[in-house]
Amino acid sequence: MKLFIGNLPYNITETELNEIFSGYGNVVSTHLVTDHFTGQSRGFGFVEMETRGEGHKAMEDLNGKEYKHRRLACNEAKPKKKRGSRRR
Repeated sequence: MKLFIGNLPYNITETELNEIFSGYGNVVSTHLVTDHFTGQSRGFGFVEMETRGEGHKAMEDLNGKEYKHRRLACNEAKPKKKRGSRRR
């Protein structure tokens, strides 16, 4: 199950994110979204848990929880929308 994690501290690392979620089960992957130009974190990312049960438990426990003075937003990630061709 893929989760969207918002309102992350800008200095968080993927290792820290993995540590937070590994308490809920097997973490398949983590991805912090960064600015293309500066490389600075944009304050959100994605975590993929091995099972839906693990994902739901993490979501229930961590959504709204404070971490490093920020209240996390943890929701099921929505699938990427396919972009249509841009015609001009």
